Amino acid sequence: MIGTLRTVFALACVALLTLAMALPQWLCVTTGLCRGRRLLRLWHRTTARLLGLRIRVFGNLAHGRPLLIASNHVSWIDIVVLAAVADVCFIAKSEMARWPVFGWFSRMQRSVYVERDRRGKSGRQASEIAARLAEGDVMVLFAEGTTGDGNQILPFKTTLFGAASMMLSAGNHEEMWIQPVALAYTRLQGLPMGRQHRGIAAWVGDEDLVPHLATVLREGALDVEVHFGEAVPFTAKSSRKDVARQVEGRVREMLHAALADPAPRK
Repeated sequence: MIGTLRTVFALACVALLTLAMALPQWLCVTTGLCRGRRLLRLWHRTTARLLGLRIRVFGNLAHGRPLLIASNHVSWIDIVVLAAVADVCFIAKSEMARWPVFGWFSRMQRSVYVERDRRGKSGRQASEIAARLAEGDVMVLFAEGTTGDGNQILPFKTTLFGAASMMLSAGNHEEMWIQPVALAYTRLQGLPMGRQHRGIAAWVGDEDLVPHLATVLREGALDVEVHFGEAVPFTAKSSRKDVARQVEGRVREMLHAALADPAPRK
């Protein structure tokens, strides 16, 4: 009963918050007068609290620009977490545009949607990402191409790393940066989360959004760690496959370290 009441209350608060911010954020994006980043950060931070997320950040967003973040992917929760701690835009699967609430905010956050199963569009999608990087937007790439179980890192897909090469080939920049980021779900209701319980946070396969959202709200109090690694330089001479493997290795190291020794609660 308590879990149901908490779920209803949290969803009602998120809906009211969204309604309050909808018009000013829409005006910012459609008129181009502003990016609406402060509104988005407030929405994500407030939503994170309502969902019961406790976010711990280690390291910092790299200062170098253009900047592409390459992160592991566990759940739709990742989007709320990363947008709550940094001004970023997302490279998201096309289905996300149709999600309730989160889909609308992803559009207002100027996400780039990709159809991963349609290889014929990969060039155009990479070109759009390259243009956004050149404009100074920090783009987040969930480089596994799908969600994992939160315990292991899946091999990184190298296709969209091609956006880095494409941006440099335009001639406006001689160098850019790719920063590895690891997202680790470490505690549930204050207790260390084992492999079997990490599935509460993980959103794997074809599971519907709303039932998983209800599960997260019912359980409550999830601790998630965001680890920013050292950014890797990328130039016209760099191999996207080699850089992808290097970044993948750093994300894997940070994730395993975080899961083996979760940060103590404060």
